[in-house]
Amino acid sequence: MPNARILWVDDEIDLLKAHIMFLKEKGFDMESASNGIDALEMIQEKAYDIVFLDEQMPGMDGLTVLSEIQKIKPNTPVIMITKSEEEQIMEDALGAQITDYLIKPVKPTQILLACKKILENKRLVTEHVNLGYQQDFRNIAMQFFEDNDFNDWVDIYRKLMFWEGKMEENEDKSMEEVLINQLSEANENFGRFVGDHYLDWLHTKDEEDRPILSPDLIPRTAFPLLDEGYESVFFILVDCLRYDQWKAFEPIISELFYIQSEQAYYGILPTATQYARNAIFSGMMPLEISQRFSKYWLNDDEDGGKNNFEAEFFQELVSRHRLNIKTSYHKIITNEDGKNLADNIHNLFNNDLNVIVYNFIDLLSHSRTEMNIIRELAPNEAAYRSISRSWLEFSPLLSVLKTLSKRNVRIILTTDHGTIRVKRPTKIIGDRTTTTNLRYKQGKNLNYDEKDKHLFTVRNPKDAFLPQSHVSSTYVFAMEDHFFAYPNNYNYYVNHYKDTFQHGGISMEEMIIPIVDLIPKGR
Repeated sequence: MPNARILWVDDEIDLLKAHIMFLKEKGFDMESASNGIDALEMIQEKAYDIVFLDEQMPGMDGLTVLSEIQKIKPNTPVIMITKSEEEQIMEDALGAQITDYLIKPVKPTQILLACKKILENKRLVTEHVNLGYQQDFRNIAMQFFEDNDFNDWVDIYRKLMFWEGKMEENEDKSMEEVLINQLSEANENFGRFVGDHYLDWLHTKDEEDRPILSPDLIPRTAFPLLDEGYESVFFILVDCLRYDQWKAFEPIISELFYIQSEQAYYGILPTATQYARNAIFSGMMPLEISQRFSKYWLNDDEDGGKNNFEAEFFQELVSRHRLNIKTSYHKIITNEDGKNLADNIHNLFNNDLNVIVYNFIDLLSHSRTEMNIIRELAPNEAAYRSISRSWLEFSPLLSVLKTLSKRNVRIILTTDHGTIRVKRPTKIIGDRTTTTNLRYKQGKNLNYDEKDKHLFTVRNPKDAFLPQSHVSSTYVFAMEDHFFAYPNNYNYYVNHYKDTFQHGGISMEEMIIPIVDLIPKGR
């Protein structure tokens, strides 16, 4: 902050000598002007870190000067100072994107605080975030070794994502590596926790003893809202949306909706679209789907689309719950699909329950794997969140949400599974019928290190309510940030897939999934 150059523009500048002297003593390089014309000439010739601008000046008033400053040096922070408390003047200044707004008489300490907010904000925030995480680090680390249940792990994951989001804006990255290591340690313990409890969750009859799972999602979230008097209920699933990506969406969506609640459910294994999303819309585990709807279900080793019958599964789910309601199902794959839905969204308000699936984030993760330009644009989680947020800002989904925000509707926003950036390869050998997914393998005669603690094996798929392509099929899931690689052409395979975002295995990012209940603000 010392040596920052400040220009103070006021027609009564002589009366502000005490303030200017105070700031000089604090180390600022102070200059002044008594009218807008002189000020604009000075700004044209020099760069200033801050301009203090009097709103009420003879000749060219402060708002006019502000408009000219933004044409000459649009990134110069301007603090408007005025005697007037008229609401219209304040609105005009805020509408012109003023940096700050102070009412006369101002104290020197007010001026100093305004300077600190502009010049030292990043440093102060960084120090506060680093100190806060240091204080919370020990508490989080101790939680790893407690007798945690599924709710505790949601709490741990949320805390870690909170600090990751805070550190994203920090210039000082000194604590970032510590957080990355703690997140890795958390995933190691989470993988062990899931390995110990997952099969028990599937077999217990007491819903209090397990988290909400993929097949529970619509009956537990959307169906109960049908009797609450809303014009319509919307169940919106943005595929492959991680919790941290939802938090990147939240500032945009919270301008339109009240967030009634934000909870989490656990995605079933494999955390892959074929299994997780079909389970959501059918309300069944994959084994039951394959048995009851054999004409719709394709195993991993069979050719064809694996998610082509979600609408049929959803209709059967509604019928099974004996709901006499009007429904719709829309899957948005292209931008044109999204625009068509946005243009015709009014046609859906006659339905009791509308399902909308947006296939973008999953396409982004696959494109990032295969296209170097996408990998360059999203080299890490922070950039991945940024691209996801940019998509929402300019997507037809936001147009749909803006329309819904003005109606008496209720929205459940969620996803089918998340992704994790994989870093560590694990060797495995299988025959040509073995699945190609990097985070799980299904096949017969799989050859891998059975003592590897980073793997979770289901030798009898029926125990996990999973179909099997062969009598001797086994499922193997990678934990943490591991991914499977074949020994043949090993180095090429590892270099190609390392640092890509994948799903199908066991990690907090893939399994702990947000469920957001939204109420429109403009209804």
